[in-house]
Amino acid sequence: MKFLHTSDWHIGKTLKGRGRLDEQAAVLREMLGVVRAHQVDAVLVAGDLYETSAPTAEAQQLVVNALLAMRATGAEVIAIAGNHDHAATFEAYRPLMKAAGIHLAGRPRPAEHGGVVTFPARSTGERVNVAVLPFLSQRYAVRAAELLSGTPADNSARYDEQVRIALDRLKAGFTSDAVNLVMAHLTVTGGAFGGGERPAQSIFEYHVPAAAFGSEPHYVALGHLHRRQELPAPCPVHYSGSPIAVDFGEQDNENVVVLVEATPTTPAKVTDVPLTAGRRLRTETGTLAELRERAEEFGDDYLRLYLREPARAGLFEDVHAALPNGLQVRIDPEFAGTDAPRAAAAAEQRAPGELFAAYCAERGVADQRVEELFARLHDEVTTADA
Repeated sequence: MKFLHTSDWHIGKTLKGRGRLDEQAAVLREMLGVVRAHQVDAVLVAGDLYETSAPTAEAQQLVVNALLAMRATGAEVIAIAGNHDHAATFEAYRPLMKAAGIHLAGRPRPAEHGGVVTFPARSTGERVNVAVLPFLSQRYAVRAAELLSGTPADNSARYDEQVRIALDRLKAGFTSDAVNLVMAHLTVTGGAFGGGERPAQSIFEYHVPAAAFGSEPHYVALGHLHRRQELPAPCPVHYSGSPIAVDFGEQDNENVVVLVEATPTTPAKVTDVPLTAGRRLRTETGTLAELRERAEEFGDDYLRLYLREPARAGLFEDVHAALPNGLQVRIDPEFAGTDAPRAAAAAEQRAPGELFAAYCAERGVADQRVEELFARLHDEVTTADA
């Protein structure tokens, strides 16, 4: 039997103010073509369907239509909430989506109450069990009082323990005559970041080792990290990665969906199917004159530009006139002229958490808990429904 593993669609995500719904729609259409061509038994969407927990009506319409179209092929469709999604809304729409034949999970559930989705594969008639674990935040798994009083190692151990307990209880719903799968949205130890993840909900103080999944699953379908990768483990553990680069930090990532083939008695076989829809993101360096000469080469690509010339009045307007797809324009630090602009340019390339850590170091504050609290606060105030 065959399964399609995908995650981290981030529908509704903009890039430096530029809307990308048309690109995201093209990617989903391409994905639907893969579902049809391979006649998969199920589509597994491992979280972060949306960019924000309060998506626009247009973003919701795009996701719902995509899920319905995939279900119309005859495939089972199972989707879980990621850290960008609104878990309570997923739960509210769960009965309605179930009526349409789509399995939606916003919060962790016991195996017997929807935590394990069971169905017969249309290709073979054999049983499939999919244990689903939506995003489990550190605030949910580790109480605030413990976060304040415990060390980072203590907190990490508690989070690891809670996730392991959840996985063990879900795997109780597995059966020996079936293909048994796990789908989860979380950070696994040793996973490589893709570049666009939300730092407060990806920090490695809150992670689980790949060994936590055990040897029972035929395949573990993960979401959260945007880079396509496999983690060494007793069973196949894979991140599908995002199907489209969500920002310039992901410009070199390979965008794919993962085709999984398995039987109850054989290990999973995994094949990456490349996705090509959506504009390319690229970073280029040069003078305005040099970049203008290469405009034809750039085509419709979205650009991050570093200008190798001093700032002057009207320079940025001239760049945007010549290269309208130059969404981020900066002066190369070498040409900034003074230490202050150079420092500012360097700071712009650092995440808020890194800047706060540097601030603490300057003032002699050496407490990892303070940095963790800052990360969670920053995440709260930058979330759409804060």
